[in-house]
Amino acid sequence: MANMFSHEGRIFKFDVLVQLARQAYEGDIDEAKIQAYCRNLVSMDTPRVRCCVYKEREILRQRVRLAMGKMADEAAEYNPRQIVQVIDAACDGCSIKKIRVTDNCRKCMAKSCVAACRFDAMHIGINRSEIDYSKCKECGACANACPYNAIVVTERPCFSHCPVQAIHWDEHGIAVIDEEKCINCGQCEGACPFGAIEDISWVVPVVQLLRMGTPAYAVVAPSIQGQFDNTTLPQIMKAIEMLGFEKCYEVAIGADAVAQTEYLELKEHKAEGKPLTTSCCPAFVNMLKIHFPKQYAENKSTTVTPMMAIARKLKKEHPDHGIVFIGPCLAKKQEAMQEATAVDYVLTFEELAALLVAKGINPPEVEVENPELYPSNYGRNFAGSGGVAGAVAQAAKEAGDGPYSAYMADGAFECKKQLTLLRAGKFKDDILEGMCCVGGCIAGPASISDTMTVKSRRNKENMNTDKKTIQQSLEIFSFDGVDMNVTHKI
Repeated sequence: MANMFSHEGRIFKFDVLVQLARQAYEGDIDEAKIQAYCRNLVSMDTPRVRCCVYKEREILRQRVRLAMGKMADEAAEYNPRQIVQVIDAACDGCSIKKIRVTDNCRKCMAKSCVAACRFDAMHIGINRSEIDYSKCKECGACANACPYNAIVVTERPCFSHCPVQAIHWDEHGIAVIDEEKCINCGQCEGACPFGAIEDISWVVPVVQLLRMGTPAYAVVAPSIQGQFDNTTLPQIMKAIEMLGFEKCYEVAIGADAVAQTEYLELKEHKAEGKPLTTSCCPAFVNMLKIHFPKQYAENKSTTVTPMMAIARKLKKEHPDHGIVFIGPCLAKKQEAMQEATAVDYVLTFEELAALLVAKGINPPEVEVENPELYPSNYGRNFAGSGGVAGAVAQAAKEAGDGPYSAYMADGAFECKKQLTLLRAGKFKDDILEGMCCVGGCIAGPASISDTMTVKSRRNKENMNTDKKTIQQSLEIFSFDGVDMNVTHKI
């Protein structure tokens, strides 16, 4: 994924979030003031992308609604669990037709395209081949037959990036999300070049929580390390505390506990001859539950995610505290609404950056002391593809057990492929790690830096930490008495 500030749609989104956060910190939200600010983002004579400033302002209006935790379309039924939504006013830039004839057509004598079409949809026009779209079935036979590659097949980015075919379009060509299929992975949001697909935000209630003086902890995903330029992990955690949180904790602490618990589950599954699928990526779990229900029941780990593990620990020790998770994942917002949740709100890295700007906090300038207590690098490596399986394998190794074979499904389409093999009884490894974002959480849809840069920064910083084992981490951060089963209430 590209840097957040290389995408104009994400810049507009960020501008809206910053202004909303500023007003939320000042007091009651006045939506009219926010909308007036957005009108000023686009002047009458300088539309940045769209056909006119009026369309851009309507898009910004819908962005404000999402930023305030509302549905983009005010006429839509309120459904906060559908995190990913379409801004209909922005969804008109893609080509409506999947099959198109380009100027490369030489109107050749072979007429291969006409011969290949079984639906009588192709004919030779005055200047080039033409398609009768009332007959075209978008099969692509004409494109395959053309010797000049003059006929192109173009899939909409949102559709081509959706691993579960949850995207279609209405009679006006506007994208529609099938909520019965959607896994809230955010792949469509990241792929849309027009910023027409966005997620609901909880910035306002989080700021209100902090302004009320309610004691609250922030828990940060391992993938936050390396997201901010020239900023160490302790610096960004301290900057988060300066927003009003009592303390900031690493979710990697919970990841160490999850690795240990999933190893014990893996051992049981191995004895029963059943592969184990990991539970850490909520979009992967959604894919299992919705599209592979039998495998969800038989193979999915029942261990909570690292986010939920650290949240349950903190809630057990401090039941009067609010818990806010901060990460790059959109599906985490849906996970935080499940019945057995210990998480009150979820913020993305985009939203965190907006809060920091709103409060005038520059993380690289924050002065900190290096922490004395911190989790293992195995827990921190949950952020990247292969990190979960690697940590589970390490937990087995520390117990004198193993080795266990693992397959790392890197990306949503690879997850779907391996789950299809699992359903067919052809998956041969002991554990299937599923990460819907290629590269892992460091490439999540709400990341703010590109994946390779984040990976390089993380590796450099973690080289300076000791080689703590998972067991050593759990001796420091005890999870005794913390229920690690995903179905149990706290």
